[in-house]
Amino acid sequence: MAVLRQDIHQNIQKLDKMYESDPSVYSNVVEILKKEAREGIARKPSSCSRALVWLTRSMDFTVNLLEKLEKDVAQSLEQVVEDAYITTLKPWHGWISSAAYKVALKLIPERKAFIKLLIAEEEDYDMLKEEMRELISLLLPLLDDIHSILRSFHLDKLKAK
Repeated sequence: MAVLRQDIHQNIQKLDKMYESDPSVYSNVVEILKKEAREGIARKPSSCSRALVWLTRSMDFTVNLLEKLEKDVAQSLEQVVEDAYITTLKPWHGWISSAAYKVALKLIPERKAFIKLLIAEEEDYDMLKEEMRELISLLLPLLDDIHSILRSFHLDKLKAK
């Protein structure tokens, strides 16, 4: 998951850097997307638009993963991750990214060990499941809005970096 975490972090940094360049102008992502669309750079690999696309897809993956973890306790973590990947990221990845994913899949811990990492002190699995449901319920409407914005800028079909 370190690769995913690093990718998310880099995409957030890219958007944050643009925001910090002029907070009054770039107060929200729509303004950033408008600027890059006007300049014709929205589809470039180094654009904030592309960073938002991949940040959104990473969050789609995370939500899908949490949903599957919460619902199907019998499935191995490797299978949960693979299902979430196939549903959310694989359609957008080229062969290099897909190959890197297959290598990363071999490094996934056992489900029990992963769950143990997620559970806070003095918390049990039922509490964790409730927190996952709550996080999912907060993220889904936000992700729906972001997808709608990306569609309006014709950025929803971008392939791998």
